[in-house]
Amino acid sequence: MKEKINFNNVLFADFHIHSRFSRACSTNITFDNLVKWAKIKGLQLLGTGDFTHPLWFKEIKENLKEKNGFYYYQDFPFIITGEISLIYTQGRGRRIHLVLLVPNIEIAEKIHSYLDAKGRRDYDGRPIFKISGDEFVKEMMNISKDIEIIPAHIWTPYFGVFGSMSGFDSLKECFKEQLENIHSIETGMSSDPEMNWRIKELEDKAIISFSDSHSFWPFRLGREATIFEKTDSYSGIINQIRNKTFVATIETEPAYGKYHWDGHRLCNFSCSPEESKKLNGICPVCKKSLTIGVDNRVEQLALHKKGFKPERTKPFYKLLPLHELLSLALGSSMESKAVWKEYNSLIEMFGNEFNILLNVSREEFARKNANEKIIDIIIKNREEKIKVQPGYDGEYGKAMIGNAEKQGKLF
Repeated sequence: MKEKINFNNVLFADFHIHSRFSRACSTNITFDNLVKWAKIKGLQLLGTGDFTHPLWFKEIKENLKEKNGFYYYQDFPFIITGEISLIYTQGRGRRIHLVLLVPNIEIAEKIHSYLDAKGRRDYDGRPIFKISGDEFVKEMMNISKDIEIIPAHIWTPYFGVFGSMSGFDSLKECFKEQLENIHSIETGMSSDPEMNWRIKELEDKAIISFSDSHSFWPFRLGREATIFEKTDSYSGIINQIRNKTFVATIETEPAYGKYHWDGHRLCNFSCSPEESKKLNGICPVCKKSLTIGVDNRVEQLALHKKGFKPERTKPFYKLLPLHELLSLALGSSMESKAVWKEYNSLIEMFGNEFNILLNVSREEFARKNANEKIIDIIIKNREEKIKVQPGYDGEYGKAMIGNAEKQGKLF
């Protein structure tokens, strides 16, 4: 069992989030709401998200005060972050998403000037540009070596660099001679560090995790996160990523992902990579090609066998958000009054969600007269004993307790 985490010595951070100016995002995303719910979640540092969008960037400049590359909203720190979509032709169609960490406002404005010469930034918080991966990294390094470029959710079929539809089979193919300036990758919710350990090309890369949250609610914000050693500066964060000295990551179970297994949603059919191979990738129901999932894609690209562990790795905690656990325990939706009542009660007793998920003992729960069924499921979650029926072809995975199952709705 992993040791308890002392929140005074670390920073729980989520850098991949979005503003209300990104498509399919909550219209109520404000700095007030982000900070309120980050504190309830147990997050201690956030990315701003969407720094490329003119209106959100205006709010960043007006509301946040800079110190050592951290930008404070009242007493809560942010760093400047955003996500870029690159769609271009390199022999054939290519597409990737990249997360950017930016040291300060001035450098963010230089990035704006570069992007403005290539297209528009005002229509979406995650803008699309026709720029190759290697050219983009080269231009960012020309602006500042302190910009951190992180390939986002690397196994997502359409926009992850290793995704089955991205057009790439390797980081080298995407970034070419600029690969040395890629220091880390984001696992995304469809993979965890163990899956990524199997990829030889990632041996020298930091494996980190963030939520890609489209709202401020605690079942989305921080659902994946990275735990850093305590620091009060942007450079302190970047050095930990580049030197792989951060503490750990928070992961969801990859099987919850929409594309973990192969399958056809309309045919109500899914299967493991092994079964898919026996079927030659053909759906037995409609006789058409299956949508190939992340688990299969890892098998295609992996040099190492399942269970391989490099000499130097970082620990990770595989957790479902507390709302999901309460929903399972109570048999109610995550938005129900019953779930919110229990959630608020637990937060009042124990401070924040990560403390509840990671630290509070069964005895401590019992002393506060917490619901026994809820205690059991929190402990099972901590011990990774909640089984998941894998998602496929756009269908989310299902958490299972005993013979019962519940559609995972947190994503």
